[in-house]
Amino acid sequence: MNDDIQPDGSAAHEYEHGALGDAEYAEFMELAAEEGFDIEDVEGAIEAAGHGPLPVLAVVGRPNVGKSTLVNRIIGRREAVVEDKPGVTRDRVTYEAEWAGRRFKVVDTGGWEQDVLGIDASVAAQAEYAIEAADAVVFVVDAKVGATDTDEAVVRLLRKAGKPVVLCANKVDGPSGEADAAYLWNLGLGEPHPVSALHGRGTGDMLDAVLEALPEAPEQTFGTALGGPRRIALIGRPNVGKSSLLNKVAGEERVVVNELAGTTRDPVDEIIELGGVTWKFVDTAGIRKRVHLQQGADYYASLRTAAAVEKAEVAVVLIDASENISVQDQRIVTMAVEAGRALVIAYNKWDTLDEERRYYLEREIETELGQVAWAPRVNVSARTGRHMEKLVPAIETALAGWETRVPTGRLNAFLGELVAAHPHPVRGGKQPRILFGTQAGTKPPRFVLFASGFIEAGYRRFIERRLREEFGFEGTPIHISVRVREKRGTKKK
Repeated sequence: MNDDIQPDGSAAHEYEHGALGDAEYAEFMELAAEEGFDIEDVEGAIEAAGHGPLPVLAVVGRPNVGKSTLVNRIIGRREAVVEDKPGVTRDRVTYEAEWAGRRFKVVDTGGWEQDVLGIDASVAAQAEYAIEAADAVVFVVDAKVGATDTDEAVVRLLRKAGKPVVLCANKVDGPSGEADAAYLWNLGLGEPHPVSALHGRGTGDMLDAVLEALPEAPEQTFGTALGGPRRIALIGRPNVGKSSLLNKVAGEERVVVNELAGTTRDPVDEIIELGGVTWKFVDTAGIRKRVHLQQGADYYASLRTAAAVEKAEVAVVLIDASENISVQDQRIVTMAVEAGRALVIAYNKWDTLDEERRYYLEREIETELGQVAWAPRVNVSARTGRHMEKLVPAIETALAGWETRVPTGRLNAFLGELVAAHPHPVRGGKQPRILFGTQAGTKPPRFVLFASGFIEAGYRRFIERRLREEFGFEGTPIHISVRVREKRGTKKK
């Protein structure tokens, strides 16, 4: 159904109606009104699910300037860990926030310090990656201390990144501190916004500036939106054969292959003709272990791999079939799923397996990767080229599932039959029902269901499983959000 696609190929109502066209949207809203839903709530749910990824705001600064306190203030709840000593936050942590009716993601980072080693260097790398991946940045400076050499180093980093920056002069608890904040004009980042993250003073004005800096939605950096070839990220543990696979599909030695694990550090983009189609393959560095336990080049490599997945449309996860499926393999699969990318799992070194190993591998796949049973699977050998011809059909299948759109009328007919045949379990004397729903977006498919009461996680998983059985969605994660109808007669104030 492409009634929301204009002759020039643009999606006219992509953000207003999600993936719904005008006629379908009007019919859907009429149904929502008949069921007693608040129209604004329904519009908000469709917009939230339909616009795809939210714009990202990174909060950066040196240690102990109050970044996590500010993040808690922005998101309106105490989630980021706050302690009166530097260096409590190490990993990047992402939260969802809303201000003046606009939703965005907030990334809390560890303190940035120059010329540091070990875990402190890793924290700095996290902040640098957060800046690279963000649409805008809040740079937090302690107004009481003033600009330090480290702050000046962050300014150079921000200028190099070229991202919009909102300068937050924190720890301004009263009018007397505003003079201290004014000194921060010297950083050359524009107006410093005097804020007390602890007490909330000035945060509203700062967030208004943030909304001006953030785009309505981030620019899509992948796929046909830019008219280029589809982007495929090859990801997996070190030494599973990613570079060998890339060389085999390219038909030549494009990247260095070595038995020493971790040869690849930077993602390598390669334009490759395969199956009569031009693809852009990204050979990424192997992801070794938990990011905050890594050091030096490995640490930067894993961050660049995460960035490559974000820019890709399909993630091909390579798993060494000759070894047991590890926690690390599962974590890499989860990374691709959480990024909302189409997924193909390739079991490499298949030519080395005997019958016993194949038997146990099948059992491992059922138990360790059962949650992604929907992902196309190919058994390959990057060394011999075995079954390489099956890779492109698997990728195309995953992309087709990723872009699948179910018309609202057909979806609701399916939901009606499903609820009638398999009603939600009774809980507390009540039986919540799925009343109706719509698919608000694709890439990956995103559904909004409207219900009479709280829908349990197990029943949501059941709905997802039946959606796959009915409509396919092979090779793609599915996002399902549920909105519960308020009791009739209760209106939002």
